[in-house]
Amino acid sequence: MELNLKNKVVIVTGASRGIGKAIALAFAEESARLSICGRTRETLEEAADEIKAHNVEVFAKATDITKRAEAEALVQETLDKFGRIDVLVNNVGGSQKTPTLEISDQEWHDMLDLNAISAARMSQLVIPTMKQQGSGAIIMITSIYGRESGGHITYNAAKAAEISLAKSLARELAPHNIRVNSVAPGSILFPGGSWDRKQKAAPEKIARFIETDLPLGRFGKPEEIANVVVFLASERASLVSGACINVDGCQSMSNI
Repeated sequence: MELNLKNKVVIVTGASRGIGKAIALAFAEESARLSICGRTRETLEEAADEIKAHNVEVFAKATDITKRAEAEALVQETLDKFGRIDVLVNNVGGSQKTPTLEISDQEWHDMLDLNAISAARMSQLVIPTMKQQGSGAIIMITSIYGRESGGHITYNAAKAAEISLAKSLARELAPHNIRVNSVAPGSILFPGGSWDRKQKAAPEKIARFIETDLPLGRFGKPEEIANVVVFLASERASLVSGACINVDGCQSMSNI
């Protein structure tokens, strides 16, 4: 299937490892031009080298997008280099496991900022360019636990907010030919990720989790998320906007 993403300019946040890096590499395989960011310069540069192996242009900038000035600089320098922005993938996110009664106000703010407000911030920064172009695609990487209970309370709330944000933006931006969707991964395994650490620390417990909670009998792979994201960014998904698509091997329990 031809996705017609050659030379499209794609920003992927949190692209130095795991799902974000897999997404960036999938766009590189489609000959898109990449702007990637992450907070750790060393791993970001390693990711950029992998992307460059696909003979595509890459702009990599160490960035903390929870800080508005750094987010603004990333978007402006992307425009300075490429002259346009066709796709934004909001991949940055994370969680903490603080017991509910011990969560401070600041931790609530931090989790919402990392997962939802940073996505709103980056979207706000690219929308004027996409409006001027008359086209664009924004994709939020959320979680099945933004659709149903299961994760930690602050993570659930933040990811639910991000899914709601995507739907609201999709409705607002449809007249400008800008599509907005969210992708909700299930449990994804990659080196250095949370499930990798849990599996190494408690292999028997994780084996039981796979047997009872993962109908396909395995964790998902970052590339399986990336495949869906690349499709959503392409003109093959021209009527898909305002959707939240689970990529979880039927792990989630919700009917919708």
